[in-house]
Amino acid sequence: MKKFFSLLIIFIFIFGKPVYLNSAEILQINDSKTVIIGDQNRNLSINLVCSNVNLEDEIAALELLKIKFPRGTKVKIKPMGFKDNNLLAKIYKLNENIEMNQLLFTNNLSEQVCDK
Repeated sequence: MKKFFSLLIIFIFIFGKPVYLNSAEILQINDSKTVIIGDQNRNLSINLVCSNVNLEDEIAALELLKIKFPRGTKVKIKPMGFKDNNLLAKIYKLNENIEMNQLLFTNNLSEQVCDK
C-alpha cells in the first residue's frame, strides 16, 4: 500500500500541471500597449508587439484587456524583439490560448500591423 501511494504521488508530480505553478502572471495593465508581468522573483514591463490602438478606442481597449486578463492571470510570453530597451512580445492567456493583440483586433479596437 505504501508503494502505491508513493507511485501515485510521483505520477501526480510528473503528469500534473507544473506549468501553472511556475508560469508568469499579469501584475498590471498600464495601457493598451504596456503590461507588467511577474514570475516568482522578477517583474518585467512588456510592450505588446503589433499593437496600434487609436486614441479614441484606448479606454475601451484597456477595459477589455482588464476584463479578459485580470490581475493574477497566468500567461505565456512569446518574445518578438526589443525596442528602446523594452521587450516586445505577444502575451497569451495560458489556459485559453487567447493573445492580447488578437483580442483587440477581433473587437475592432486595434489595427493589425504585422503578421509575426
